Amino acid sequence: MSSTPNLVPVILCGGTGTRLWPLSRASYPKQYWALGGSGEETLLQQTHQRLAGLPGLAPPLLICNEDHRFIVAEQMRQIEVEPGGILLEPIGRNTAPAVAVAALHATARGDDPLLLVLAADHVVRDTAAFRRTVEAGLGAAMAGQLVTFGIVPTAPETGYGYIEAAAPLPTAGAADPQPVPIARFVEKPDAATAERFLASGRFTWNSGMFLFRASAVLAELERLAPEVVSACRAALEHDSADLDFLRLEREAFAGCPGVAIDVAVMEKTELGCVLPLQAGWSDVGSWSALWETADQDGAGNVLRGRVISEASRNCYLRSEHRLVVGLGVEDLVVVETDDVVLVAHRDKAQDVKTVVGLLERAGAPESKAHRKIYRPWGSYDGVVEGERWQVKKIMVNPGASLSLQMHHHRAEHWVVVKGTAVVEKDGQQELVGENQSTYIPLGSRHRLSNPGKIPVELIEVQSGAYLGEDDIVRFEDRYGRSDAVLKGA
Repeated sequence: MSSTPNLVPVILCGGTGTRLWPLSRASYPKQYWALGGSGEETLLQQTHQRLAGLPGLAPPLLICNEDHRFIVAEQMRQIEVEPGGILLEPIGRNTAPAVAVAALHATARGDDPLLLVLAADHVVRDTAAFRRTVEAGLGAAMAGQLVTFGIVPTAPETGYGYIEAAAPLPTAGAADPQPVPIARFVEKPDAATAERFLASGRFTWNSGMFLFRASAVLAELERLAPEVVSACRAALEHDSADLDFLRLEREAFAGCPGVAIDVAVMEKTELGCVLPLQAGWSDVGSWSALWETADQDGAGNVLRGRVISEASRNCYLRSEHRLVVGLGVEDLVVVETDDVVLVAHRDKAQDVKTVVGLLERAGAPESKAHRKIYRPWGSYDGVVEGERWQVKKIMVNPGASLSLQMHHHRAEHWVVVKGTAVVEKDGQQELVGENQSTYIPLGSRHRLSNPGKIPVELIEVQSGAYLGEDDIVRFEDRYGRSDAVLKGA
């Protein structure tokens, strides 16, 4: 494979994953959590790490929304990966615009790499089989074919779309499997139709993973969905650099049709072909699906975090903070977070999206965000609040700093409990170490920085007539934020 061009992973990081609520929420969706396997790597990190060893592998191109940009950058830093780019979508427009932006970006300097399009929120248990299948598709992609990876069905599933091959598919483990031309895409079938699909041997589940030359998919997009390409080209032509990110121009991208690459191109092109993938794949679409794909103990339980199980069977028990005890229970999903405890029968776990809808209509904060809020400099956690006061735990990463800011309606007391902070107040600086404190009067221009090599942790006590996150005037910010983009420190 020495003649293989660069292989650029295009990792799509969009989506909110409400079916895995209360863990996955709009502010911190499932792709940024460690869900697959028993390790500490998140689904996004696993998506990149399973590519190791592929020929011609280049730095990844990641596409995410603006709100998650620092999460994406930090998770790549944690696994020592420097992306080829992080493109920021100002608004979600589905996968066809994301692929168009990636192809335009990849060919902007005259290159024509292979693009391996992957979702950031899938689980693949057999990474070796996954890499072998990707390598089997390289030749067809280099020749101009648009390759999609169809998941070999394990059951007559009605929750997935299907791909029908125009000829018999190669069997699992075949020595030199070749992609087969696509006959058609089929939307989610009923149970009887899914049974027939499974019996025919020509159908696979639509995984949403693709492999093609940048120029090939761009040409088909130009032919079949020119309005997508023109909008994406305009968004890139008027983009703006934001630290390590490339921010697409909002107005141009907002005018782009929201359409999936399957609908825009793959269902219409004559260049499409499918390669069966049998690698323990799951899109982790529900808590019950996560239970099915995870390693279970002898009683069929999946236990994560501070969990004790006694005489329990076939349960998914997860703790993020407090101790969870399962005693003599069966077929349950129990998920504990900082502000919610979910208890559901496994057969009803997919209905959590209904609960999220109810919470959204009620304006409940638990529908979208955790108590712990992530910022580019670290995070803060609302511990407790009362009338005219609240307490937060704040963590500031090494080398990071909050913006230079002031508040009209509140004063703050800071108590450092770990590390050493540099506190700036009205132009004067002071070092505040462990077990030391400082006071920020109402109206004072202030900033906190961490000059050390370990995180700074502090307790913040706010008091005042109004404690909302929009009570902030930002004067300087190293992360390029403004009040119009992001409220809060």
